Amino acid sequence: MNQGAGEGQPPAEEQQRRTADGRIRAAVCIIVENLPVPLDRRVWQEALALRHAGYRVSVISPKMGAFRRSYEVCEGVEIYRHPVWEASGPFGYLLEYAWALAAEFVLALEAYRRSRFRILQTCNPPDTMFLIGWFFRLFGVRFIFDHHDLNPELFEAKFGKKGGLFYRFVCLAERMTYRAARVSIATNESYREVAVTRGKMRPDRVFVVRSTPDLESMPAENPSPELKEGRQFLVVYRGVMGSQDGLDLLIESIEIIVKRQGREDTLFVLVGDGTEAPRVREMAANKGLNHAVRFPGRLPLPELVNYLSTADVGVAPDPLNPMNDKSTMNKVLEYMAYGKPVVLYDLAEGRRAAGDAALYAQPNHPEDFAAKIIELLDSEPLRRRLGDAGRRRINGELSWETQKRELLKAYETALSG
Repeated sequence: MNQGAGEGQPPAEEQQRRTADGRIRAAVCIIVENLPVPLDRRVWQEALALRHAGYRVSVISPKMGAFRRSYEVCEGVEIYRHPVWEASGPFGYLLEYAWALAAEFVLALEAYRRSRFRILQTCNPPDTMFLIGWFFRLFGVRFIFDHHDLNPELFEAKFGKKGGLFYRFVCLAERMTYRAARVSIATNESYREVAVTRGKMRPDRVFVVRSTPDLESMPAENPSPELKEGRQFLVVYRGVMGSQDGLDLLIESIEIIVKRQGREDTLFVLVGDGTEAPRVREMAANKGLNHAVRFPGRLPLPELVNYLSTADVGVAPDPLNPMNDKSTMNKVLEYMAYGKPVVLYDLAEGRRAAGDAALYAQPNHPEDFAAKIIELLDSEPLRRRLGDAGRRRINGELSWETQKRELLKAYETALSG
């Protein structure tokens, strides 16, 4: 890793990278708020893909965990980071997003001073970053919206209601984001439909780029039996721990497996962090599951790869709601990339992504979810068949090489005209 102290420029070869035909690509800037890079796998893969295509790339993200440097250059990508805190409740989120927006704007000005970027890409949540996009349009910068979350549906999932002042503000911010965008990037076909219908985007300016892992940057490791702590099986959850992610349902399923079914042969490891993490840990403790469940928090990539390579089953307990039904969960694609069978609730985009690589439980039904996990644990041939199917899908129609081509088309379209 090449590290900078905030002054000076990257090496000259990073300032003007040329394509195979000798053309110099434009400089671009990406803003992401909910995770730092390179921890945010999707954004980091996009940044590297753009850099390798000849663009000069800057990324603005929060400071979290081990990623505390205000400025550094990593694999030729310039990274700017700002302090952030995680809030809860509508007023808390409003303050969190306002602070982050101000910090992102200041860093975007600094990135523009250094690189004179011609494209600004923002990755929601939230949808307030269109304000930065509008500002830089004054300097001829093209704005790309990389749509990660359906925020009106996310609001409903978090707070259990539609309507009210905050909900109307969220809907307005989404509309204004699409209006400001020259091009939109969708994570799946459902999001593309939202961009065209609700966002009024031209279909030829909406590109589907799925969050498929880049297998070259996330190579599988040999299983590490010590991670199972003497158990026969390892079941892994990897992802954000928010109110909409179904961790409470997963703990109920684990209780059924461990307490009702008396299964002491399985260790459950829940990798990740978020606003719900303390409550989920407390819930596991209150149910007497501390001997069966581990919470290692957010892990660096090598440790995460170790768990994914060792796991017997990957779980995605995201409950059925308007947002989750239309969303493709990164963790599902990651389990498939490592050849792991998946258990998830029967959601439209979840089934579209996983296909025959998963068992689908009745939505929001912890007993059925537990039964599907047990079915996999009790059948090695079934685990192998589903795992192989997932790996084939990741190597085929869902491959990152395919997604990368769509990303580059999106950028070429934004620069055209």
